[in-house]
Amino acid sequence: MVKMVSHGKYIAIIVEQLNKFNPEDQSVEDFLSESAKVLQTLNVTDENFVLETLAGCIEYKSLLDIVVNAFFVRDGKHCLFSERNLYVVICYLATFQLEELGLQHFSRIVKSLDTAKMHKFLRFFFNALNLNTWIKDEWSHFYDSIYVKENWIDPLLRWQPKVQQVIKQLADKLNNCTTIVRSSTVTQPKEFNLTVPKPRAIPIPLPIPVLEKSHPVPPSTYKPPKEKKQLEEIKTKNRRKAEDLLLKANANPFRCATMKIEKEKVELQNTPGSMKSKPTFQAQKIQSKIDNIPIKLNAAAILREGALYQRKAEQELKRIENLLRGAGDPSEFLEWQKQMRGKDLEEQLAEIECKRLQGKLSHEEAVLAHQKVIQENKKKADLMREEKAELMHQYAEKRLQEQKEMRELVEQVVEGHKNAKQAKLKLQKYKQQIVQEVCEENRELLRQALEEEEEKLRKRYELIQQIRVIESLPSLKNKFVDLTETGGHGLICEMSIVELRERLALLRETQKAAEEEKRDQIIHEKQAKEQLLLDKLDQISVFRAELGRAAALKQEEKKRKSQSGERPVKDERILNLQQKIIEKTMERKKQAELLKITPQKTSIASAKSSLQQNHWKELEESRERQFKILQHGFMARETAQKMAAYEAAKNGATVCILRSEVK
Repeated sequence: MVKMVSHGKYIAIIVEQLNKFNPEDQSVEDFLSESAKVLQTLNVTDENFVLETLAGCIEYKSLLDIVVNAFFVRDGKHCLFSERNLYVVICYLATFQLEELGLQHFSRIVKSLDTAKMHKFLRFFFNALNLNTWIKDEWSHFYDSIYVKENWIDPLLRWQPKVQQVIKQLADKLNNCTTIVRSSTVTQPKEFNLTVPKPRAIPIPLPIPVLEKSHPVPPSTYKPPKEKKQLEEIKTKNRRKAEDLLLKANANPFRCATMKIEKEKVELQNTPGSMKSKPTFQAQKIQSKIDNIPIKLNAAAILREGALYQRKAEQELKRIENLLRGAGDPSEFLEWQKQMRGKDLEEQLAEIECKRLQGKLSHEEAVLAHQKVIQENKKKADLMREEKAELMHQYAEKRLQEQKEMRELVEQVVEGHKNAKQAKLKLQKYKQQIVQEVCEENRELLRQALEEEEEKLRKRYELIQQIRVIESLPSLKNKFVDLTETGGHGLICEMSIVELRERLALLRETQKAAEEEKRDQIIHEKQAKEQLLLDKLDQISVFRAELGRAAALKQEEKKRKSQSGERPVKDERILNLQQKIIEKTMERKKQAELLKITPQKTSIASAKSSLQQNHWKELEESRERQFKILQHGFMARETAQKMAAYEAAKNGATVCILRSEVK
């Protein structure tokens, strides 16, 4: 049992050290070593007691926190949270050190502390109901339930009746203590010797604000809006139109499928009198007004289209100037260009066909090479089987020889183990001697290190006392601020707060003036942009009208012309490749008949060949379709597009020139 002179003093030291401990910044070993340096002034027994209590509180922190947190929630609601570690220490001593300390020593420790706090905590902790229910269950989450019951809960219940006597003593001490009220002299107030304030001046009355005359309510608020009347008129007009269309549709049903009378008369004249031709169906064309539908354009679209028409007009003007200077007509060049492109197209198509046939030829050659590889693999497989049988025989002989060698090796190892025991005993004795020598050296080194650390701590303690004396001296902290003075830092741009405020006011005024100028500039730019867009819209409408006329003329010319197509002439390279492919297919079929393959492999090979043949057929059909499409439609479409663009640009440019001359 540990004997201590002042129990409250050492409990306060333990609480102070626990408050300093932070598990994130330092480990438990470092913390205990630092605490040992601080506690060197104590006796050996007192130092050991303090260090053991610190180590125990840190080790069983999870168990102690459960009890202390519950105490603060239930009975200790009005206790200070800064005294939490005090309850942790008392809980640790009651749980783990009560048998070692004894009840008498434990009661001295408790009585040396605050009576009310200890009475509350011990009454809460040594409650039999709490120990048997939730404390036991919570501790069983960290340790085995049987271990908790036997080593901690049962000893606490055994000590509970004796501790109840200590709790009663604390309660009696609380009830018997009488507070001695000292009689104090009553202070008598005295009047302050204050200066009499001057009478305040009567403030000038503010003028009464006069309300402005309100404008009368306009009569338009009580009248219905014009837009409503316009919408009603539009509705009535649309309804009348819909009724007229309904009447026409009911009077003339299926009008789009009616026959023309003139065509019937012509057909009756051409046919004999006994025979009558069947009526042919002819759909009536719908007269659409798509060109007249207005399309809303944004600013970017208007500027883009205006720039396009302007560019075309400039190109046409350049072309006319070149013609006036004596340049030639590019129609002959365009015709020659058309012929050359046609020749290039035919050469490209022939090249594509050659590549397709070459691919088919390489496929046939690959099939022949695959069949040859299959025959070679068969021969190699037979050789591999013979070599495998021979190697297996050699492997079996080798395994028998290795088993014999292993038996001999095991016998030698058993003999070696018998001799190793004697060598181990000798080695153990030698090591024990070395350990004893090392322990003696370590003790001497530890003693020297402790002496050095004591000297350092003494010097540090003296230095701390000097610093505290210096810090305890009074110092002036009040400082008067003058807003008209500068900081006195010695800078060129240094100014007072008053000057800074004036400069900020000037900057705000200049900023407002700049914003007004910018706002006026933006308004002028917006007006100029709107005028530019209106001019561009007028120009675009003129160009579109002329382009529509040019497109209508072009469609009439297209109807008059008839398209004619020519069949492609096959190239000699294509014929040669086709002849080679036929020869390779015949050779492949002969080679396949000679091969002797199992039924499964032949079925797989036949399936693969059929899939490949279908693939090549599909490729041939797609190539022929592409060839026909390119032959008949490519050149006609390309030339038509170019001519239409050329004529539209020409007509648009001439109209633009005439319009500018008229202006």
